[in-house]
Amino acid sequence: MSYEEIRNKLKESKRIVFKFGTNVLRNDFKEISLSRIYTFIEDIALLKKEGKEPIIVTSGAVGLGAKRLNVDSSESMSVKQACAAVGQSRLMSIYEDGFDKYGIITAQILLTEEDFTHRRKYLSLHDTLNTLIGLGTIPVINQNDTVSTEELDFYQDAFEVCFSDNDKLSALVASELDADLLVVLSDIEGLYNDNPKINPDAKKIDVVEKVTDDFEDFTRNALSPVSGGRGGMKTKLSAMKVVTRSGGMAVIANGKTPHIIRRLFDKDETEKLGTIFLPTENLANKKRWIAYATNIQARLVVNDGAKKALSKEFKSLLPIGIIDIEGDCQKGDIVSIVDSQGNEFARGMVNYNCSDCKRIMGHHSDEILGILGYKNYDAVITRDNIALL
Repeated sequence: MSYEEIRNKLKESKRIVFKFGTNVLRNDFKEISLSRIYTFIEDIALLKKEGKEPIIVTSGAVGLGAKRLNVDSSESMSVKQACAAVGQSRLMSIYEDGFDKYGIITAQILLTEEDFTHRRKYLSLHDTLNTLIGLGTIPVINQNDTVSTEELDFYQDAFEVCFSDNDKLSALVASELDADLLVVLSDIEGLYNDNPKINPDAKKIDVVEKVTDDFEDFTRNALSPVSGGRGGMKTKLSAMKVVTRSGGMAVIANGKTPHIIRRLFDKDETEKLGTIFLPTENLANKKRWIAYATNIQARLVVNDGAKKALSKEFKSLLPIGIIDIEGDCQKGDIVSIVDSQGNEFARGMVNYNCSDCKRIMGHHSDEILGILGYKNYDAVITRDNIALL
């Protein structure tokens, strides 16, 4: 597919999630840039009038609150949450007033990890967002920093939250809503082959066909989060992987470029703006949820035979293939599946709690009844509930 064909496909996208990073919403003095935000609103309003379905995931609440309270939001978790409580209403009022000028209704949605982790809440959120879009509104979504539980990672070594920044949140929203496109606007032109802030000869990559291990290895240290934001290129690439594995396209572009949104969708635009990420597959909705949208409660370490059975032969995970269990979980929780070297390659929904899994690991399935006194399944995780990463 030529670059022109790729751009045309991008421009034809109907359901589009826009993610605005903290640093594109602020000016050089770390104050809210009203002119830039209103430009975003103007351009999105035009897309809305053309029949597209925009959804906004926005940062900025904590920064706005910190400015208003004249405090440092990094002092403590409680101070950060207080800043979010003050800043969220101020941020929403800007979007509401701006879109109201174009006769467009906005709907505020504040989300935490639990809204994705619990399957029933996840499906309810899906229905609510689709209803809001169907009613002609533009959902404006933010992480609910006032009550967010991202600090829970100290509870146990195996615990991992499904998102702790708005990059990943925007990807989960795009995946859940089957969005055609995710547009992440940051303060960088796109993905480069080296750090452009250090190497002036670094080249921007126009199209990424697949987020490979090489890309992710590079971003672990090459591009760290910038002042004021929680994400960096690493979190953005994680977001790109979620969207492209869910059948959508994605783009990272510089939100400080004048009218960047209008130019991305302008049929006469010839400049290669940002970095475009192409879809790689289209996971079923439940497997997307298992792979990316849930908190991880525990890790199951499996032997090489089990890894081959799961990743190559698409079989269920039997207790005999498990060699160690880290963390704690209940039946129905999502766990990480790692190989003997500690590399995560899959996630799945367990049929037994972790304490029972520890008792039956390394044993044949026909021994489960004798060990536990009951038997629900032959497999610890059935193949329909396993998502390969």
